[in-house]
Amino acid sequence: MDLQLAGKTALVTGSTAGIGLAIAKKLTAEGAHVVVTGRSQDKLDSAAAEVAGQITHVGSVQQVLADPGTAAGAATLIAAVPDVDILVNNLGIYEAKPFTEITDDDWLTIFEVNVLSGVRLSRHYFPRMLDRDWGRVIFIASESALMPPGEMIHYGMTKTAQLAISRGLAEQTTGTGVTVNSVMPGPTRSEGIVEFIRSVVDDKDAPEPEREAAFFEKARPGSLIRRLIEADEIGSLVAYLASPLSAVTNGAAIRAEGGLVPTIA
Repeated sequence: MDLQLAGKTALVTGSTAGIGLAIAKKLTAEGAHVVVTGRSQDKLDSAAAEVAGQITHVGSVQQVLADPGTAAGAATLIAAVPDVDILVNNLGIYEAKPFTEITDDDWLTIFEVNVLSGVRLSRHYFPRMLDRDWGRVIFIASESALMPPGEMIHYGMTKTAQLAISRGLAEQTTGTGVTVNSVMPGPTRSEGIVEFIRSVVDDKDAPEPEREAAFFEKARPGSLIRRLIEADEIGSLVAYLASPLSAVTNGAAIRAEGGLVPTIA
């Protein structure tokens, strides 16, 4: 399927690994000019090379060393890339920590990285999309937005905030060619999730497949797929939402969490 992304410019934050990298690769394969961002030059170089491997005859990749989790980093990124057609607010961090041990600094840090990074960039790019009468803003949230996990309540709070911001922006797009949506992945395979699972299961020395099975049995028993999601599976969904073909999907919080969240009538 041609997603009609040739000639579009897409910015994907936190795109040196995991879901962000998968999204960047899918968009590039569809012919978009994709801007990858990160805080480590080595990781950024590696990611850009991997994304370049997906380039079609019209796609291209650009890398920007910047951290939109800070005001200065967001300003650097905006200066390097003044306009985009597609903004994917993917940057995010998480950690398992008992609620009583989450300090004020922990709350402020996770809010700045997970929420304010997207706010800063949307504040710049969203009005320009409205002026051009076309654009896509996509927030990568989580099923934790609807079912905040007890082992990382501060993370769940940031994901719920993303849903609110996304819907609020969508309300300002009435009658335009701009859409704003959120995607809610469930636990997705990455280096970080492997260590996270190790931190919450009882037998931390068990083989990885056994730790994964124990995680879904005890910590995420509602999962219908009973496995980690692959980053490419989220990347494909986001590429569709970024495309002109998704014009009627706006203001939505789209579940891609393997059935963790029960449907409420």
